[in-house]
This record gives sequence, C-alpha cells and structure tokens, in this order.
Amino acid sequence: MRQFCWLTLWTWGFLAVTPSATAAEPLRALLITGGCCHDYTYQAKKLIDGSQTRAHIDWTVMQDRRTGTEGKIELYEDPAWAAPYDVVVHNECFASTADPEYIRKITDVHQAGVPAVVIHCAMHTYRAAEIDDWRKLLGVTSKRHEHQSEYLVQPVEKKHPVMVGFPKSWKSPKDELYVIEKLWPHTTPLATAKSEKTGEAHAVFWVSTYGKARVFGTTFGHGNATFDDRIFLDTVTRGLVWAAGQLGDNGKPKPDYAPRK
Repeated sequence: MRQFCWLTLWTWGFLAVTPSATAAEPLRALLITGGCCHDYTYQAKKLIDGSQTRAHIDWTVMQDRRTGTEGKIELYEDPAWAAPYDVVVHNECFASTADPEYIRKITDVHQAGVPAVVIHCAMHTYRAAEIDDWRKLLGVTSKRHEHQSEYLVQPVEKKHPVMVGFPKSWKSPKDELYVIEKLWPHTTPLATAKSEKTGEAHAVFWVSTYGKARVFGTTFGHGNATFDDRIFLDTVTRGLVWAAGQLGDNGKPKPDYAPRK
C-alpha cells in the first residue's frame, strides 16, 4: 500500500507590489509534510492560502499519511526529486528514522543548491540519526521542546529583509518553544523567545546556508492557531521568498523573478 498521496494545488496567488510582480512567473514550491503529532492537512491549507495572498507561488503538496515517528518518503528515492521546484518546504515529523543513506538523499540535493524552508517538527525529524547532515541543513540542533505557551518574540536582526514589517515584539499563539542546543555555522537568528523555565533565549526564526542553498527556519508551528496568525504567515512567506533568492532588501518580492534552472 502506498503511504502517501500527491495534492497539486493549481490556484495561484500573488502580492501586488508592482505591476510587473503579477506578470512574473510564480515561484514553484514543494511542501513535504506528514508524520507524527500535528494536523498537517489543516496546516498545509492555511500555509498555502496565506502565502498565496502575499506572494506569487504555485504549490505542490506531498503529504505522507503515516502518523507515527518513523517513515521513509518514496519521493526521495528519485535523485531528481527536487528538480521541478524553486524551493522546498519541510514540515514533516519522523523523529525515529535514522538511516544515513536515506537522509543524505535529501540533504545532498539541498547542499547542491535547492533552497529550503524548515518548519517546527522538521527540527526533530531524524532526531535518532547519528549523522549531523540533516541538522546542518536545518541550521540548528534541537532534540526537545518546552511547554506550550504564548511566547514573547523579540527580533534580533531587524534590518534583515525577512524581518521587514515584523513588530517590535510579538506574542505568539500558544505554541511550543524548542530548545536550541546548537547554532551551526552560517546560521543567523532573526528573532528569539525566552524560556519561561530558564530565561534562556532560543532562536525561533533564523536564516542559514547549507552548501549552495539558502535556508529559512522557524520552530513555531505546533498548533493550528499559529498557521492562522498574520505575523507568522507574513514572516514565513518572506522567508520562503528569501530562501528562493527572490526577496528584495525592502522585504518585497523582486519584480524580475526567474525560475531556478
């Protein structure tokens, strides 16, 4: 039995920044999602609907229907699995999968230049693996989280294009705070939130590079309320466009967008 299904969403949306922005081809985004612990169907719909009101994006969704902590997605068996896309969004959750050969079928493609966006439980995916390749792709190492709360988020890189329009402070919807054990080289925290237990600040939005690829990440995204939140969707959409190399310094998509070759 095949454990996944393809959902291709053909409705296009765009951000009307300039007249030329609507004439540009859409960014081609692949969302890979599924696994343990979250309402991935709802989250996929809200992410797609929200991002398409903010940027010109054509989405393809690969949702794996397994709900446990272990799984291997067949898509990754094709060495050219990411070739049709400008950016890949990872919101899958398979903490117990540890096969190095399988993991490198994902990370090698990104290292070669395919941009990535990593959301919430992607940080704990392949947590059982002894190799660090996936964690290097993420830009952070996290193996546990603290309780759910409405966390006060403070920007730390206010001039970064992804943070254009981000408020001076933002209280998240009720969500989990992931404990960041390590920031890998080339990772820049964009905003942090403090632990209510220890007072330690942890990155909740960041940018990184992995080989030739840009990476944007967030540890938020546990509950559906986060995907209903305007600030979260604003930030993730800018992060996606930035990862694809199409965000201007003004925080708006570039008008001369061209698909990745």
